[in-house]
Amino acid sequence: MAIQFFQENIIFKLKNSLKIKKWIKSIVEIEKQKIIDLNFIFCDDEYLHQINVEYLDHDTYTDIITFDNSEEKGRIESDIFISIERVKENADKLQVTFEQELHRVMIHGVLHLLGYKDKTKTDKQTMRAKEDEALSVLVL
Repeated sequence: MAIQFFQENIIFKLKNSLKIKKWIKSIVEIEKQKIIDLNFIFCDDEYLHQINVEYLDHDTYTDIITFDNSEEKGRIESDIFISIERVKENADKLQVTFEQELHRVMIHGVLHLLGYKDKTKTDKQTMRAKEDEALSVLVL
């Protein structure tokens, strides 16, 4: 199991990274899956926007893009890109702390890798419930 944290175009260090790794691993194990290689790349809005345009043909800003590189079902291999600028802005809008919003976004990406979707209203409700459930067991 390898969960790693990187940064592109910004200086950012994740607080409590060891506890967050254990938390993510525990959520994945509950779903009876395994992490092979999971990379979180923290970046700025422009970096993530460029990825969105280049790889997904979406000319929009977003807080997260998850690339599922898994070759076998139940074995997670992925790169998750997160815009720190967008997370900060969303935290202000939602009136939550930066860390709360960052943890929600991180687990949101992981939940996608576990098979959860968020395109329909029902899927969004399920995703939000799974996020809340995961966040409730995060102890820092």
